[in-house]
Order: sequence, then structure tokens, then C-alpha cells
Amino acid sequence: MAAENWNRRVWRLAGPIILANISVPLLGAVDTAVVGHLPGPQSIGAVAVGALIFNFVYFGFNFLRMGTTGLTAQALGAGDADEVRASLARALFVAAALGAGLVALQGPVAWAAFGLIDASAGVSPLAESYFSIRIWSAPAVFANFAILGWLIGVQNTRAVLFLQVAMNGANMALDLWFVFGLGLGVAGVAWATVISEVGALALGLVLVRRIARPMGGRWRLHRAVDGARLKRMVAVNRDIFIRSLCLQAAFFLFTAMAARMGDVVLAANAVLLLFQSLLSYGLDGFAHAAEALTGGAVGAGDRARFKGAVRATSRWALAFAGAYVVLYGALGPVLIDVITDVSEVRVTARAYLPWVVLSPLVSVWSFQLDGIFIGATRTAEMRNAMAVSLVLYGAAVWVLIPVMGNHGLWLAFMVLMTARAVTLALLYPRLERAVGAAP
Repeated sequence: MAAENWNRRVWRLAGPIILANISVPLLGAVDTAVVGHLPGPQSIGAVAVGALIFNFVYFGFNFLRMGTTGLTAQALGAGDADEVRASLARALFVAAALGAGLVALQGPVAWAAFGLIDASAGVSPLAESYFSIRIWSAPAVFANFAILGWLIGVQNTRAVLFLQVAMNGANMALDLWFVFGLGLGVAGVAWATVISEVGALALGLVLVRRIARPMGGRWRLHRAVDGARLKRMVAVNRDIFIRSLCLQAAFFLFTAMAARMGDVVLAANAVLLLFQSLLSYGLDGFAHAAEALTGGAVGAGDRARFKGAVRATSRWALAFAGAYVVLYGALGPVLIDVITDVSEVRVTARAYLPWVVLSPLVSVWSFQLDGIFIGATRTAEMRNAMAVSLVLYGAAVWVLIPVMGNHGLWLAFMVLMTARAVTLALLYPRLERAVGAAP
């Protein structure tokens, strides 16, 4: 395939994902601004605590998105329209079961979460109210993960963009109506999220039906509940879940170590981690494109196509990483000042800014390789590589912090991102040889 065709395919997939990601921080800003106009700081704290709990829980279940993408892309590449449909049906069954289980266990989950966070007496009742409302949309959230993964797998990221913008746009509008119009306060923010998530599920199912119709095939229940295929899906999702827990543990350790260094360092690192989040919004687009394109090549058994997808997505990801380096290097101090007006935090964040300027060139490889391995559903290798990386990161934290302080913590973070890339890069040649090889 000519280079210009690869570039067009990459951007057709990555562009909508990048645009969809922009709506995520915008929604968070609206949520904060809405409750920020309520009396006292308790409302802001309650929504922040509630959102933190759900973000943590839902991150662990994001395997429903990633696993569905890889399996769907491979079925599409193999030309198996029935399995393309069944991969979504199978994921929706699992999403419904997990969502219902989380709702049923909301009591223990709330007890554990609020016990760990230990919010103030003014914040806790509001946060618990937020949690008790929003938990009911868990089945819809998990189903939306599966639908988003399926849409990426069938290479229709424009539908992803439409769905995400519709959901987040509705959420923002309902925020304003429920809080300012109806006076529902924190509960209004929670209900706005629940309604928008359930509405997104309904819209997503309509989009799936329209997209699946011209693809051919039929919705076959026996394919969706086939034992061997279910077992494979469970194995893929289990591996991604473990890998995600390891990644969560790494970020938890980073924050815990920063907290030991004092409030100013903790706040400065939190500001700089926002830079890492902004980085993910761009690089995720190319990683998702890699998932879809490499997964399709694996399903078709086409090694040349696989290598072309890897090269094309990686070129653009590296170019974006370079742009982030320039952006953070030139505007980093300005962005810090926009995020916080606390002088001590500003000064401290600037001292450690060079680490986040370097981060894009270090992080890009782990993003890309994750996408490639997800597309190929080589999730056991991802799981093992992440576990090794976590151990190396923990060792780096233990060795470097006593010597270098917070600089040592950031260097350990670079060790984590490098280890994630290197461990997968060492396994990549075997993956590439396996594409199209005789069974």
C-alpha cells in the first residue's frame, strides 16, 4: 500500500479519536465549574471524590473496550461477518453481568472507597449521595466500553466521535439544567451523568445496527455463547485487567511517594501529571488506530499489511510526540500558571517541568506497542511485560528517591515508561513472525 494511502487510513481512524478525547477534559471542567458556583467548597469536593472513585473502578474494567477492539478487528480482517457481530454480543453479555454485579455490590464498594478516602464531614454525605445515584449506570458504562471497542475494531471512529460528543454534550447540558434550573446540586450532577450514559448506550446500539447491516452476517446467539470463543475472550480480558491493575498501582505509588514529600510537591506533581494526561489524548488516537489496523492484518494473516500498519501509525505517533515536546518546552510555564495560581506550586512545578518535556519521546513507544499487542490480542505478553515493568519501577523508586528526591521519583517514572516499551519491543519480532505463519 502506498505511503499516502496508509497516512489517509491512519488519520481516518486517529483523527476522530483525538477529537473525541478533547470532550473529556471539557466535561470535567464543566462539572467543576457548575458545582463551583454552589455555596461552600463541599460540593466541589464531593464531586471530585465521587468522580475519583468511579474513574478508578471503571479504569479497571476498560478491558471491555480494548479486548473487544482486538477480537473484532481480527474477525473483520478474516472476513467473518458473523464473528464481527458475535464479538460485540459476547462483550455486551459480559458487560451486563459485570455491571449488574457492581450495582449489587455497591454497599461494600462504597464502604471500602469512602473508608480509604476519609473525606470531611461536610463532603462525605454529598459524595455518598453522588455515588448512590451514579452507580446505577454501571451496566450502561460497561456496555458503552464494549460498543466503543467494537466501533474502533470495525474501523468506524467517526461513530466513536459522534457517540462521545453526543454523550458528553448531553451531560454538560443536563449539568446546567439540573443544577441551576432545578436546584438539584451535587445530585443533579450525578443524574446528568447517569442519563447521558444510558442515552449513549441507546444511541450506540442504534449506530451498531446501522453499521452492521451493510457488513453482512447475522446475529447468531450460538456464536456469541460458543464456549471456546468465550474462553478466549475471558482470557484476553483477564490479561488486560491484570495489566491495568499494575498500571494503576504504578500511578498510585507515584502519588503516594509524592505525598510523603509534602503538600507542595504533591500539588506540583499533580499539575505535571495533567501534562501526561494531555499527552495521552493525542497518542491514544494513533494507538487505537494501531489496534484496528494491526488487528485486521492479523485476522487476514497478512504480514506485509501488519508491518505497514505498524510503520504508519508509529511515524505519526512519533511526530505528535515531537510536537508535544515543543509545546511543553515552549508553553510549559504558561500552562502551569493557567492550572494553578499558588506561587509555591508554580515554582516547584517549573523545577520538575523538564521531565514532562522529555516524557512524550519516552512514552510514545509504550502507547504504540500497547496498541499493536492489543490489536494482535497478545495480551498475556502485555500482562507479563507490565508486571516486569512494575517491579523495575518499584526498584527504581526505592533506589532513586533517597538520592534524588522528587527528581528521583520522576526518573523512576521514566524508567517505568521505558521498561514498558523495552519489554514489549523485545517480544515484538516474535509477534511479527507469527502473523501469517502456518499454524
